[in-house]
Amino acid sequence: MKKGIIVASFGTTHRDTMERTIEAIEKLIIGEYPQYPVVRAFTSGVVMRRLKEDQGLEVRNLKEALEFLHLDGVTDIYIQPLHIIGGMEFEKIIRAARDFMKSISGVIVRVGEPLLWKAKDYRRVAESIGKEMDLPLVLMAHGSRHSADSSYDRLMDSFKELGHDKVFLGSVEGGKTLEDVMESLKGREIHEVELRPFMLVAGDHAKNDMASEEDQDSWKSILEGEGIHVRVDMKPLGEMDEIQDMFLTKLKEVLIS
Repeated sequence: MKKGIIVASFGTTHRDTMERTIEAIEKLIIGEYPQYPVVRAFTSGVVMRRLKEDQGLEVRNLKEALEFLHLDGVTDIYIQPLHIIGGMEFEKIIRAARDFMKSISGVIVRVGEPLLWKAKDYRRVAESIGKEMDLPLVLMAHGSRHSADSSYDRLMDSFKELGHDKVFLGSVEGGKTLEDVMESLKGREIHEVELRPFMLVAGDHAKNDMASEEDQDSWKSILEGEGIHVRVDMKPLGEMDEIQDMFLTKLKEVLIS
């Protein structure tokens, strides 16, 4: 029996944030499990294509990563997702693992949990972010049309349970919008906030949709246009030590399962 690990994320074309998040977590895993091969995989075909065309960087998709480890003689494959919620991208991983086991006999593929999965995950994430607050906090999440978008509501409940009642979360593609956030800020008469990405990496959404000073449609510009002073913190979840440790712990749990 030979074990191998795949670290799977949506991916990013921004090499700066990739190094501080995805690569940092991979190095943490390699340091913990030097005896196992560790392979990177992205779930976004668009990101992989742009990296190859624009930067000459090739990243395996899930099927390619599984095949690579199998050809290396690995029989027990462990996939640790770096996704935040158990939405569509996470379900891609589950399907890829199931399909690979159906097509290749004698290979076992186990998948770890995304960041927000169990009750303790929500509390730990809320604690980690809450202890860094010194202003009312606006978080930009990616959001999803998947039912897992409700994970953000559950996270907000955890913030409130911990006494952090000045955290406001909106998303790019989910049910909670910037308009919802602004309505809450106005209702609480809050005129100064910190703006942070609630995402693994600080890529296009964080740099352009959230923090851009030139783009009048960015969250920063819109909030300031409403008379709210905005301090931007570009540190994404993947740069936080506590979040990196959570992903490592989830991998440990699936390795011993």
